[in-house]
Amino acid sequence: MTKRVRAEFFVPEMAQNWPCAHGFSSAVSTGIEHPSWRRISDRRRLAAHLATLAVHALIDEAELTPKPALVDQHGPGAHTDLSLMLMKCSAHCLRSSFELMALASFRQIPSQSLRGSLGAIGRWAEQSMLVTTGGANTHRGAIWTLGLLVSAAAMGPNSPDAVAYRAGQLACLPDWSAPKQQSNGSRASQRYQVSGARGEAQAGFPHVITIGLPILHRSRQEGSSETQARLDALLAIMASLDDTCLLHRGGLAALNRAKTGAAAVFAAGGTATVHGWELLRRLDRDLLGLNASPGGSADLLAATLFLDFMANSPSTQN
Repeated sequence: MTKRVRAEFFVPEMAQNWPCAHGFSSAVSTGIEHPSWRRISDRRRLAAHLATLAVHALIDEAELTPKPALVDQHGPGAHTDLSLMLMKCSAHCLRSSFELMALASFRQIPSQSLRGSLGAIGRWAEQSMLVTTGGANTHRGAIWTLGLLVSAAAMGPNSPDAVAYRAGQLACLPDWSAPKQQSNGSRASQRYQVSGARGEAQAGFPHVITIGLPILHRSRQEGSSETQARLDALLAIMASLDDTCLLHRGGLAALNRAKTGAAAVFAAGGTATVHGWELLRRLDRDLLGLNASPGGSADLLAATLFLDFMANSPSTQN
C-alpha cells in the first residue's frame, strides 16, 4: 500500500512514520508555513534533483553505444530478457525510490537506523523494478550502488570523494532486515573469492573515484567525443574490476577475456582511435560468444556518470 504525498510522489506505507516522510507530508497537506517549512522545501528540492540525476545516469549508461555484450541502441547484448526500452522504463520507475532515499538521508550522518531505512526503501525499489519489467532484473545492482550514492549526496558537501566516502560508511553498516538468500553476485563473490558489489561499495567505490572519473575527464580533455570518453571510462573499469556478473555468466574465462580485451583497447590508444574501436567491437563479439556481459562495470559507469553530473550541478550544493 502507498500513502499519497503529492500527485507524482508516493511513500511506501512502511515509511509513513519516518521523520522525513511525516514532516514532508504534513507540510504539504496543511499548506501552513511553519519554522521547518524552508528546510522541508530544501530537502524535497534536493531529493528530487538527486533522483533526476540518478535516473539520467542510468538512461545515459543504457543508451551508450556500442558497449561490449551489454544492452545498448544496437540490441540486448548477451541478455535475451532485456531491451533498451525496458532498461529505460526500469530507470524511470526507480525515480521515487531514489527520491525517498535522499529524503531519508538529508543532512544526516551514516547510522544504523538510517541504514535500516535505506534497506527497506531499496527492497521496495526492487519490487517496483520487478513489477515494471515483468520480473526481469534490469537494475538490482544499480539500486544498491546509486542508492548509496544518492543517500550520501543528500547528507552534505557533495565532492565526489566525500560522497563516495560516506556511501562506503553506509555500506559497512549491516542491514539486519535484509533477506538471507544469496544473489547471483554474492554467490560468484564467494566462489571466486572476489569483493563484488558490496566490497566495492564498502571501500568507497575505488573503481569510480580512481578509475572511472579520471579516465572520463582525461578522455574529454584529450578531445574525445562524449561517447568515446564514456566508453573509455567503462573499459577502464572493466580492465580492473573482478566483475561478478561476468563470473556468474561465464566464469573466469569471461572475466579474463573482458579484462584483457578492455586493456587492449587502451593499449591501442582508446576508443578514439580506429584500432581501438575495432578492438572494442571484437571484444563485444567475444563476450557475446561466451554469453557473458559486464553488468557490474555498467553499474559503476552509471555511478561515475552520476557523480560527474552531481559535481557539475550547482543544484546539489546544500
